[in-house]
Amino acid sequence: METIQQALKTMADPKYREFTCKLIPTVPKESVIGIRAPILRTYAKKIANTELAEAFLHQLPHRYLEENHLHAYLLALEKDFSVLLARTQDFLPHINNWATCDTFSPKLFAKHPTETYAAILEWISSNHTYTVRFAIVSLLQFFLDDNFQPEMLEVVSHVFVPEYYVQMAVAWYFSFALIKQPQHTLPYFQTPVLLPWTHNKALQKAVESYRIPTDQKQFLKSLKLSSAPSPFCS
Repeated sequence: METIQQALKTMADPKYREFTCKLIPTVPKESVIGIRAPILRTYAKKIANTELAEAFLHQLPHRYLEENHLHAYLLALEKDFSVLLARTQDFLPHINNWATCDTFSPKLFAKHPTETYAAILEWISSNHTYTVRFAIVSLLQFFLDDNFQPEMLEVVSHVFVPEYYVQMAVAWYFSFALIKQPQHTLPYFQTPVLLPWTHNKALQKAVESYRIPTDQKQFLKSLKLSSAPSPFCS
């Protein structure tokens, strides 16, 4: 919407725009305004639950990266789970980059684990890159502690989409699973099931964590695969 676009442009930081463009190379430069996250979050809280915000949430697709970020922030403030889930379904196909995907983290999901997990099982089988990534990142954020089920490891291990931002999410998920649920996760590395590149990337991320003891890190290093060609098209 023009009113919101005008407001967002007043928050632009040219230097931060250059940084953002380098950080998110899949988004055209002309689609980036350049707004720091704390400023955008504050604006989201300011307009949340207003007619302006309500109208904006119905205006998909958006033109700018920051509009998508704002959309994610507004949805994360939603208090009604059924509304949140419906609007998440509408929004996911329009996410076109890893940053918006990872920014979108509705804490209300944690209060409705059964319904959220059912939705995740649907999202993870999508043909849309960032819907799949969102499903994996949601499992990482909300289902590796009290809501963890061993079958979730199996679900993520079967994501073989040869897309960089998907496989990085798989690696990221399994690195955290090694930290939080090592007993259930180690077998996936002792008898490798992930794509070799993803297997090694997950081990690398886990080894880099300060939450894993030094002796355990040495063991994880021993599980690295010697041959791990990239699954991505050059």
